[in-house]
Order: sequence, then C-alpha cells, then structure tokens
Amino acid sequence: MTVDRLTLTAIDEEAMVARGAALAAVAKPGLVIYLAGELGMGKTTLCRGFIQGLGHAGAVKSPTYTLVEPYELQGQQVYHFDLYRLGDPEELEFMGIRDYFNSEAICLVEWPDRGEGALPPADIRIKIRVEGSGRRLLLSADSPLGKGVLKQMQAQG
Repeated sequence: MTVDRLTLTAIDEEAMVARGAALAAVAKPGLVIYLAGELGMGKTTLCRGFIQGLGHAGAVKSPTYTLVEPYELQGQQVYHFDLYRLGDPEELEFMGIRDYFNSEAICLVEWPDRGEGALPPADIRIKIRVEGSGRRLLLSADSPLGKGVLKQMQAQG
C-alpha cells in the first residue's frame, strides 16, 4: 500500500518541532520537500525540528536573506532554503541552484512558488494552515521516494 497524502496537526510550537523531527527520522537522501503556508504558519519551525532531529544542536535561523543555509548532519548534507525574498527565479540559476539538489542531499524549500521553473520537482509538499489555535499540516507525495517517506511517517503514528 502506498501513501499519497497524510494530514497531521500541531497544537503548538513544540508539537511543530516534534513533527519536523519525526519527518527527519524517516527522511532519505535525495528528498526534496516544499513547504507552503502564509507568513507565521510555522514553516521555519518545522524545518528547525527537522534539522535538530538530525542532530543539529545550534540555532536554526531562517535563511530569508541568504536564501540557503547548509548543514552537515550525521554525514548527511541538508539545505534549508527560504525563497520569500527572491525577486526572480533566475537568481537561483546564478547561485548554482542545481548543485544543491542531488541524490545525496535533502532539501527543505520554504516559499517554493517563488522559485518556480528553477527548482526540481518536490518529493513531498507540505501545506500548513491554521486550525484553531494550532496548525494542520497537509502532506502530499509527488514521487515514489515521497510516498515511501509518508508511508513510514504514517506507520510511526
């Protein structure tokens, strides 16, 4: 059985960090994750949980001005992108975007719509919306790799 979609909730910031860590626990090299949602929905918080879940002990800041923040975690290369301030997707070509997306790296991309046309397709898309005082995370898999990750997430509860 494959899993194409998964809906999760996070009642607060701590729960959002835990969701990110749970996703990191089943992530595979080559995974591309797009994160969408309005400002303040928790995209960076989810990324922080993911990156800390892989063992990063320091702060995880949003790469809003640098566009990308690299991490080397347990021998795994992770790139955290925030394209909110991107003026034109062509800027990504100038920074060598294709070098970041490879079969060994995991890429987390906030505001992927801003880089449309320059980014590779996502394996997993996460849409974050308000639900009461918390958040609803709608995960969808767009590739066999993404479906396998969602299946493992569903199995872990």
